[in-house]
Amino acid sequence: QVQLVESGGGLVQAGGSARLSCAASISIRSITTWGWYRQAPGKQRELVAAITVGDYTNYAGSVEGRFTISTDNAKNTISLQMNNLKPEDTAVYYCNVYPPLTNYWGQGTQVTVSS
Repeated sequence: QVQLVESGGGLVQAGGSARLSCAASISIRSITTWGWYRQAPGKQRELVAAITVGDYTNYAGSVEGRFTISTDNAKNTISLQMNNLKPEDTAVYYCNVYPPLTNYWGQGTQVTVSS
């Protein structure tokens, strides 16, 4: 049973920053592509950032230039640095492989951006 545990969310003012972390129960190096996803109220879950072996990254247009995805092999974590947060970034954030696997979804971490 793979477990992914997200942390680091909270209430942030618009323009502020937050750093999310995802602890994996499997070696992150065993996976080709990791992703951070988010789901806002009433909306479908969406991919916001992905990172592949070799540290190639890709971002959704809405977060390009503001979010940075990274991995730490020593800590076995996947992180998402979020800067210049906007109210529309409010969502529950999840990590998963890409493409996502249903049984890998964790509880997520809530990020709320106040205006």
